[in-house]
Amino acid sequence: MLHADERGTMVEKSRQRSAAYGLATADNPDFAPLNRTDLSLVIEQNQALHKYALPVMETLYEQIVNTHNMVILTDAQGVIMHTLGDDDFLEKANRVALTPGVAWSEQRRGTNAIGTAIVEGTPTLVHANEHYLHANHILTCSAAPIFDPRGAVIGVLDVTGDCNSFHRHTMALVRMSAQMIENQLFAAAYQDGITLHFHSRPEFIGTLMEGIVSFTPGGRFIAANRSAMFQLGLAPNALSTHTLNSLFGLGVSALFDHYRTATPELLHMCLPSGVRVYARASVRLSNSMICGADIAPSPRPAPDSEANHRLSSLRYLNTGDPQVAALITKVSKVNGKDIPILINGETGTGKELLAQAIHNDSPRAGSPFVAVNCASIPETLIESELFGYEDGAFTGARKKGSIGRILQANGGTLFLDEIGDMPLNLQARLLRVLQERMVTPLGSAKSIPVNVNVICATHRNLRDMIAKGEFREDLYYRLNGLVVKLPPLRERSDFEIVVNKLLSCEGKGTRYTVAPEVMQMFKQHNWPGNFRQLTNLLRTAMVMTGDDGEIRMEHLPDDFLDDVKNMSSRDEAPVAVDTVPANATLEDVELNMIQKALQAHGGNVSAAARALGISRNTIYRKIG
Repeated sequence: MLHADERGTMVEKSRQRSAAYGLATADNPDFAPLNRTDLSLVIEQNQALHKYALPVMETLYEQIVNTHNMVILTDAQGVIMHTLGDDDFLEKANRVALTPGVAWSEQRRGTNAIGTAIVEGTPTLVHANEHYLHANHILTCSAAPIFDPRGAVIGVLDVTGDCNSFHRHTMALVRMSAQMIENQLFAAAYQDGITLHFHSRPEFIGTLMEGIVSFTPGGRFIAANRSAMFQLGLAPNALSTHTLNSLFGLGVSALFDHYRTATPELLHMCLPSGVRVYARASVRLSNSMICGADIAPSPRPAPDSEANHRLSSLRYLNTGDPQVAALITKVSKVNGKDIPILINGETGTGKELLAQAIHNDSPRAGSPFVAVNCASIPETLIESELFGYEDGAFTGARKKGSIGRILQANGGTLFLDEIGDMPLNLQARLLRVLQERMVTPLGSAKSIPVNVNVICATHRNLRDMIAKGEFREDLYYRLNGLVVKLPPLRERSDFEIVVNKLLSCEGKGTRYTVAPEVMQMFKQHNWPGNFRQLTNLLRTAMVMTGDDGEIRMEHLPDDFLDDVKNMSSRDEAPVAVDTVPANATLEDVELNMIQKALQAHGGNVSAAARALGISRNTIYRKIG
């Protein structure tokens, strides 16, 4: 926000420009809007801006409702594309031509927040008689330019109201809302490659304050949002020559290695200025299977004889297994119909990958996909993480509060992984949000409308949990519009195809194969860690292979070979001393498997976790 003297200088410069345009302060406003066809063309030319701005405008309007104000979206020339406002003020707005199709550039209106923000490229407040035209002195306007991912002004978000109803906090709300639109445009524009989210304070990652930088899969700089440019201290033209390594001191291979752990922590990185930052990375490679934490395929247009059509992520996951094919058919029929989906499956079977694919193939594909693992967030923090909170809602709360993951997903998809681990008291709050489509942040008396599609996943038997009083029955029936089950790896008939796809994904242009005897061993193995275990094993084996690229017995990790040997011994034994009872639940089986792995590795939790393809935290949680 500009200081008073800086703002005064900016307004004076604008007034001088207005006079140079030949405008007179006593001129009447031009009431000639674009005709309907031309306005539709303007909206079509600004389709992405219009699409991502409208939900943000609705949220912004809810925060200023009944304050004699209106929310306005314009294009880069100041042409109004959309408005939302209080009825009592809209009538007054019509008298000064604040309607869709009317241009509010400085050349047409003189000094005004919208036109001046476009010229200056900075958030602009113009109050009462600071407006150049006398007819607009009744207004107070707070406008923020909206920048595209390459730093060009593509539009303006503005709140205009009665000059007698001026609120100082309005500009902060407008700036935050404009930044929210910019971040969504950034995410939509750079879906392929490496995206880094960073900040010097870890709690700001995932908020509007985070810096976002996009790189090619090879690590070359593509674009950065405004927060990133501010933190890096570099302009777009200076950034264009940089790489992931030169900006953050981390190579692409080191980044991939970090995300090959079962539960990767935030990255610790250093900027060229010497400032240390925390970061979270996501890597999306077109037409590729999942290759690690936060690494997933993204839809991309594929050439077609008539037109370019986006490759369906769900179709891509269909690799020949009848169970998976039937599952995809069911999901495709309900996708986009606002029917909640519940995904069952063992740990590591790809539940989040399926949820992301459902989102990618839905009408919400251009909107956020927000994943929340209910098992990984401490019980004391999950409420604030999901629902957000106001400033000062509790000790340790961030200043200015937090929007919460549900509102982050507004307009898109909310994926609640391990929903069975959500505390009972929060299940009631979640049910209320899903029924009322309203979110009330902690410490706030105000409810905010939210529009999300919900996909949940669990490895637990929720019906058993309901019987034990551990899961709400009403929430279960709200979430299970369609229940599907992902088969474990050991039951899939497309195992060899899956292995070859993983090898292709990890090979980065190098062709790897699996020796026939090794493939046979793979097919006979139980894979308790499912895809997570298989992927980690293949990555290790690929590093060990020679120039021929064939994975043989000598390239397999010793702990895996030991597990295979131990399982073979147990299979040959006439009686298993640690047999699981026939009426055992899935949780009993998991616990039994973990105990076996711990015994086989002499109580070494790290070794047992590697063998099972799960994190040490999961083991501690299960046996705790």
